[in-house]
Amino acid sequence: MAEPPILSYEGLGLVQGAGWLFQDLDIHIGPRDRLALIGRNGAGKTTLLKLLDDQIEADRGKRTIVPGTNVVFLEQNPDFRPFDTLLDFAVHGPDGPPEHAVLAIADQLGIDLSREAASASGGERRRAALCRALGSEPDLLLLDEPTNHLDLAAIEWLEDWLNRFKGAFLVISHDRTFLTRLTRATLWLDRGALRRKDVGFGGYEAWMEQIAAEEARAADKLDAKLKLEAHWLERGVTARRKRNQGRLSKLYEMRAQRAAMLGPTGPAKLAIATDDSRTKSVIVAEGVTKRFEDRTIIRDFSLRVQRGDRIGIVGSNGAGKTTLIKLLTGELEPDEGSITLSPTLSGVVIDQQRSLMQPDRRVRDVLADGSDWIDVRGVRKHVQGYLKDFLFDPGVIETKVGILSGGEKSRLLLAREFARASNLLVLDEPTNDLDLETLDLLQEVIADYEGTVLLVSHDRDFLDRTVNLTLGLDGSGHVDIVAGGYADWEAKRRPRTAPASAAKAAAPPPAPPPPKARKLSYKDQRDLDRLPRLIETMEADIAAGETALSDPDLYTRDPGLFQRLTNALDAKRAEKDAAEERWLELAAEAEALDG
Repeated sequence: MAEPPILSYEGLGLVQGAGWLFQDLDIHIGPRDRLALIGRNGAGKTTLLKLLDDQIEADRGKRTIVPGTNVVFLEQNPDFRPFDTLLDFAVHGPDGPPEHAVLAIADQLGIDLSREAASASGGERRRAALCRALGSEPDLLLLDEPTNHLDLAAIEWLEDWLNRFKGAFLVISHDRTFLTRLTRATLWLDRGALRRKDVGFGGYEAWMEQIAAEEARAADKLDAKLKLEAHWLERGVTARRKRNQGRLSKLYEMRAQRAAMLGPTGPAKLAIATDDSRTKSVIVAEGVTKRFEDRTIIRDFSLRVQRGDRIGIVGSNGAGKTTLIKLLTGELEPDEGSITLSPTLSGVVIDQQRSLMQPDRRVRDVLADGSDWIDVRGVRKHVQGYLKDFLFDPGVIETKVGILSGGEKSRLLLAREFARASNLLVLDEPTNDLDLETLDLLQEVIADYEGTVLLVSHDRDFLDRTVNLTLGLDGSGHVDIVAGGYADWEAKRRPRTAPASAAKAAAPPPAPPPPKARKLSYKDQRDLDRLPRLIETMEADIAAGETALSDPDLYTRDPGLFQRLTNALDAKRAEKDAAEERWLELAAEAEALDG
């Protein structure tokens, strides 16, 4: 039997601007709930958390809470300005946590809370906010992007803490890995309505696709306008998975090529970079060492960055990620060794500071310096049309930046920077504040980018979906060079980072001899070879079916034919999905065998 809720809101409604942001929402949070709150940027996710925390008053609805329940809200951007130190912030107010509890958590997170609040970094402020929230002995935690500005070690620590937490939490996050590991139910805020499914984030996309398909089928039966809306739903939601599969297959190929180039003994000796913008090697690092005072940040690092590489840079805060980026882009000179850049290299840097986002500027000003037109890598486009490419309503063009949500600001900055002609893209924590749909868009844009990408991120799932090469820093000066994403790097670093106690344990029995290299079976190899052509044929059949169903009068004229075509199209799409999944499995197995 389900436990009664500790916090509920029935018939919740809130007016924002000229209309309802949402209305008639029912929310019930049990004492052990682990909830993910999902929705587009601007859907009202943060506002909903504030309503649950009783920070703002609803226009409609009844909030009920069990007496004595301690609700703690971890804000995305808390105000540190009134406080001298991080500790002052962490313990302030009559409801502030005891200092000893805060300091105990700070010690585990590796943060010095005596640091001045005004000069603290984003990561230090996030850790201080976590110390305050977790030290408050919450019964219900409301977490708004808790992993923003945290390094991988801190994210893993937080995951472990929440796994042991005896209370309930509701979390907004763009970090798929974080959500998948922790949540058991999902709240989906979509177009002013709230749906709940008692399945963790790992099952969210399948649930979302199911709902989108149902809505599309229902809309098909109405009229031409609704048919267009259904088509948009399928393109924006259901087809996402298909696009992802295509991108992942390309990524697997890139990783296999990179692994072959690295070889078993490190970077291969390839031709030196030239002036040709189409050259293979665009950045060549040889024997690079960089020190600051007595500490060696980078030690004996060699790498040839190839044109088209998508390189992820990971490691704890302070391990040297920013230093490595500055070395690779020529901003810093090495103390030893050399960095050679292709003379034609032209970079665009998208940083964490979002310095262009002054609140009084219009979207038009940020995107196109006030013009109606923008040059997108040499192609002239109307600003409103280009905004649609980045999931904006064209009507937002005159909106002030200060009104946009954090995710919308990030999306606007990405739209501006991706329009600039370049062959090197440097992204520093680009996933902060983005919703899941925008993350998918960003993956697409990076995959289609013709130049080289250097990406600093703590988003493990994003790295696994995006990069073909990972540079891992552990703070010792050594840089791991691994073909693949975060998961590949973690698998290779784990033996080196195992606790000392494990090393002292009794020696395990000798490992069995490595299996002899084997090949795919005849059937698997045949499927691997034939499936791409078969998938192309299926795509043509699907396109023909969609063309036939695009006739707005078909349902009225011949409902039986309409239903048969719809059923056949659904079956063909399912068949294509199965074929793509089969090909991806075989491609991954073939890659593993080759490696």
